[in-house]
Amino acid sequence: MAYTKLNLPRIPDAIAHQLELRILEGSLKPGDRLPAERELALELGVSRPSLREAIKKLVSRDLLVSRHGGGTFVTNRLEATFSDPWQRLIEQHPFLQDDVLEFRYLLEASAASLAAQRATDDDLQRLEQAFQRLDAAYQSVDRSAQVAADVAFHLTIAEAAHNALYAHLVSSVMRLLHDHVRRTLKEIGVSAETRQQLTAQHRAIVDAINARQSGAAWQAAQTHIDFVRQRINEAANVELRQNRSMRYFS
Repeated sequence: MAYTKLNLPRIPDAIAHQLELRILEGSLKPGDRLPAERELALELGVSRPSLREAIKKLVSRDLLVSRHGGGTFVTNRLEATFSDPWQRLIEQHPFLQDDVLEFRYLLEASAASLAAQRATDDDLQRLEQAFQRLDAAYQSVDRSAQVAADVAFHLTIAEAAHNALYAHLVSSVMRLLHDHVRRTLKEIGVSAETRQQLTAQHRAIVDAINARQSGAAWQAAQTHIDFVRQRINEAANVELRQNRSMRYFS
């Protein structure tokens, strides 16, 4: 009797596949350093030579970066490739701000809706912690802390959506969103009233996700972006009137 030969994966290929999964699911993020070779081999239950071959394979595919004497890191090339050219374009062409808002509108609403359906208990706990950090940041006058907490909050939602592309797309545009949030907070001004409104909007997103109400989560995220767009337009109109007034009396 003729038997079909089993096509078993090579051990290094299986290891590489495992590491890829960790990168895709976000447990290994861009810039993260891999555990020491001995520790990682023990964790995966493989030999160190097989692990080295798997790492070499992922380095050749630009998923990992080896630094001589410094360890092996998850690449951030995808993040830099997307955000770097757009960063400069948005700085030079302010009209693109509305396009960024539209992009956030689509991305964040969808992520919130998926998070309401898929978030685990651990995700919900991390989301609540992210909201508390954001709330605390809004109580301060530290603009950098406010921006960082705002971006981290929305990234936490994207990770809770459990869609690899959502999480990595948001991660890849972190610097772009970071700059946009900084500009937004500067333009709309973070008064006591604005802080209260922004906090209420973020709280509504968290509550909808906790309640597993995907439609409400989508709407809450859209309401937040609509508010930001409205306040930016109001600030732009004020600036326009001021510039006209200066030209009139100059």
